[in-house]
Amino acid sequence: MFEILSDKLQNVFTRLTGKGRLTEKDVDEALREVRLALLEADVNFRVVREYLAKVRERAIGVDVLESLTPGQQVIKIVHEEMLDLLGGESRLTSSSQPPTIILLAGLQGSGKTTTASKLALYLRRNGGRPLLVAADVKRPAAIDQLETLGKQLDIPVYSERGVDALTVVNNSLRAAKESNASAIILDTAGRLHIDEEMMAEVKAIKENVKPTECLLVVDAMTGQDAVQAAEQFNNTLGLTGLIMTKMDGDARGGAALSVRHVTGVPIKFIGVGEKPDALEQYHPDRLASRILGMGDVLTLIEKAQMGADDKKMQEMERKMRTATFDLSDFLEQLQQVKQMGPLSQLIEMIPGASRLTKQLPKNAVDDNQLKKVEAIIFSMTLEERRNPDKIDGSRRRRIATGSGSSAQEVNRLLNQFRDMKKMMQQYSKMMTRGGRKGGRGGNPLDMFRM
Repeated sequence: MFEILSDKLQNVFTRLTGKGRLTEKDVDEALREVRLALLEADVNFRVVREYLAKVRERAIGVDVLESLTPGQQVIKIVHEEMLDLLGGESRLTSSSQPPTIILLAGLQGSGKTTTASKLALYLRRNGGRPLLVAADVKRPAAIDQLETLGKQLDIPVYSERGVDALTVVNNSLRAAKESNASAIILDTAGRLHIDEEMMAEVKAIKENVKPTECLLVVDAMTGQDAVQAAEQFNNTLGLTGLIMTKMDGDARGGAALSVRHVTGVPIKFIGVGEKPDALEQYHPDRLASRILGMGDVLTLIEKAQMGADDKKMQEMERKMRTATFDLSDFLEQLQQVKQMGPLSQLIEMIPGASRLTKQLPKNAVDDNQLKKVEAIIFSMTLEERRNPDKIDGSRRRRIATGSGSSAQEVNRLLNQFRDMKKMMQQYSKMMTRGGRKGGRGGNPLDMFRM
């Protein structure tokens, strides 16, 4: 989402760090470009004005202009002020007397019902016992959708037809106590913020059940309208938090930078995809690093650990070390990478990688390429995966036909796999030598110890 904004900011930073000394004029020129980049990203103009005023006040100080690395100092200030703009971390509040009641509100089409199921899955993974409540009785399909999502995730859903939303909510409280649910997630009807009747309905639900959390689901792709909606919902309901959805989209991202600052309401989660587990706790420091092109290694590690099996990881490490890693192992690793999310998202989390990928061919970083590699390996026999050297010309043609690819593409994959194994062997030998040289028993990590 922040690719264009990130590129423009990085270009400004590159010019700043290339200067030996900075003048006040240099700072003003850089901030003018930052202003244009933020406005083009659809950041609220009031937010841009306040943000740049703070940055300029600090950036033209004597400590910066007379610093040995003034460019780096300005980048540090931009980063720190962006952290302040994005707000601090804010976690879900739990009720002292379960169940915790979480009311979700939002505009039509904001992804509220899907977000309710994602939040339920998040709570269950963290030891909770959530109950989804279909409180959107205005749209019959919403009840069916929530029931379908609940069935897919094996999460209970409370629903009734032919009654008003307040009755459904009140009855769900009794059902939650009977089932010993630790949290109730109320999926209320999507509405227009100008619809007084429907706003009155969700307000009545809030006043009746007094939820622990009142969260607004905001579509990050709606730009400044998302900010206006958040302001009006906050004035009516008194929100406790926001969930930004569709943060994996190709919108300019200004809403994410504006909505927290304008409303004063903390962002608690961000939706980063369509899969049930594509809901992340909001970390402003990580988001700021992504926007400024500094990557997000911590989220990348968390994604990797989420789908990792310790025993399998140890076995894979042994195979890599002993060069017995085969194409079946490679396929397994490939599928684990796919579970972590789209390649484009993962690359954004690696510091500096997003700029490098722009120098690669257009389709070099494409999830379809992974599918093609999978298809080629699936078209091989188990013996061929274990011993790729046995794949001769006729076998290549058979594999190519079975995978819908060409013999050249099969050959390219095999060559790349051989090169990768050679690199593994060389790396393993280097690490072993490093360990022996230091007399520390050959632990591969020892060579990095001082």
